[in-house]
Amino acid sequence: MATTLRKPAPAVTTPAAGTPRTGARKYWHLYAAISPFYLLFLCFGLIPVGFSLYVSLHRWDGLGSMEWAGLSQYQYLLSDSDFWTAVGNTLVIWALATFPMIFLAMVTAVMLNSAVRFKNLYRFAYFLPNVTSVVAIAIIFGSVFSTNFGLVNALLQAVGLDQVAWLNTPWGIKTAIATLMTWQWTGYNAIIFLAGLQTIPGELYEAARMDGAGPVQTFFRITLPMMRPVLLFVLVVSTVTGLQSFSEPQVLLQTTSNDSTFAGGPGHAGQTMVLYFFQQTFDNNDFGYGAAVAWGVFLVVVLFSIINWRLVQRRGED
Repeated sequence: MATTLRKPAPAVTTPAAGTPRTGARKYWHLYAAISPFYLLFLCFGLIPVGFSLYVSLHRWDGLGSMEWAGLSQYQYLLSDSDFWTAVGNTLVIWALATFPMIFLAMVTAVMLNSAVRFKNLYRFAYFLPNVTSVVAIAIIFGSVFSTNFGLVNALLQAVGLDQVAWLNTPWGIKTAIATLMTWQWTGYNAIIFLAGLQTIPGELYEAARMDGAGPVQTFFRITLPMMRPVLLFVLVVSTVTGLQSFSEPQVLLQTTSNDSTFAGGPGHAGQTMVLYFFQQTFDNNDFGYGAAVAWGVFLVVVLFSIINWRLVQRRGED
């Protein structure tokens, strides 16, 4: 009768004392080193965001007791004409600032990429507006667009045109704010575009020139397709920052309206979504509705960021 031999079961060994630990416990000191960031983010980021959502469901003046309101704040937000006026103002200012800014930034980056002398000086000069105080920039632009003594009106009069009340008319206000934002962010985005241009292999341009392609064909057939990821990044970042504009209109228009420093000038023509949030929260002491407005701003920014991302992606695929 044949017998079968069974293999002995593997011996179960237990780690001896002093054996190095594996897994998360092995790297506990590394997690402890990076824990301050997450603790600060929890205290000053995640908890305030959660609290703002909680406040948006209540009526609260910031000092007294909270009163449950449910979704009534958001229902009123959907029918609030002042909020939608602020949304419209924000979108117009964003469009007037973003598209010229991206065009000028791309042209500037191409010029910087082809420059031979004083490259670092040019880069510093174009980046300087972005690191300058927004308050200082807004004060200077307030003088530039002044009705009686502004530089822009002086140039208009020099060519025989009439003065324009830039900071007292709806389109004048939007144009002044958009010009300020364009001047502030063009150099910053030009540096980003320049970094993208320097990653394009020079062999592509040499091959294009050998095939008889001119500068315009080279730009549209090589440069733009290769720059699509960078262009997408710049467009999304510009959308997020542009739709959250606050300091520019607040400082530029604070002396043009007797209503509030957050009113956005005469007729609320320059009141952005964030300015409206501050007006409801700190002028009207309505923290519950202000929190609802803040979440409305968040949803608008996310929506338009996704739209811009999809548009650029679709054009790249075509």
